[in-house]
Amino acid sequence: MATLAPERAASGHRTMGHVALHYGRKDEAALAARLLTKIGYVETQSIPLPDGTTFYRFVVDRHHHARGDGIVFLSLLPPAQAAVVNAAREALGVGTDREHPSVAELRTAIDADPEYTFHLGVLLDSLEELEGIVGELQALNAAEGEFKGRLKITMNRARRGDADVDARLDASPAFGSVDRYCYGRNGVQAFIETDILVSGPLADSMVLELDYVFPGADSHILSVVEQ
Repeated sequence: MATLAPERAASGHRTMGHVALHYGRKDEAALAARLLTKIGYVETQSIPLPDGTTFYRFVVDRHHHARGDGIVFLSLLPPAQAAVVNAAREALGVGTDREHPSVAELRTAIDADPEYTFHLGVLLDSLEELEGIVGELQALNAAEGEFKGRLKITMNRARRGDADVDARLDASPAFGSVDRYCYGRNGVQAFIETDILVSGPLADSMVLELDYVFPGADSHILSVVEQ
């Protein structure tokens, strides 16, 4: 049974400040930055570093341009961290005939649930914008070019039960044919997994999430767990 945590008095207002993401290859810095831009993040600064890599600052939308929150930093996976990852991959035999079974088990789990490991989600206030982003990314993944085959897009639609929400999603160019459902109601999720960005125990891919919640719903996919 889910338990709701008691509300506690806060000493002041807080917002989520920043998260640091990494691209895996030195030569794909600009490609990683373009991907974040395609998804809707706003690039505010790029800094060439002495080691030949590039450090980027993004914000979730233009309203956060000069603020201290809503920030995504993007840089190359640090060498010391990459060394640990490479050692782990070698020990596990990743991609070889002696690959440890846990590697395939993890991959299967992520395929079934993109939220299984570390991921970054943002909430959009426009379903039409989310649909447009998904459509563009699907086209980029299918067309000849730098993103071809590099994006795996998985979508969850709201659980059925609200006639208006059901009708809107049935008519959606992005969600109309989707047969996966969110854990909750009154919202949708789109997951973009890519090997251009890296995270997780093997640093082989990263999942970015786009969410939308239908207005006026107190119980939805991002509220407390529905009882």
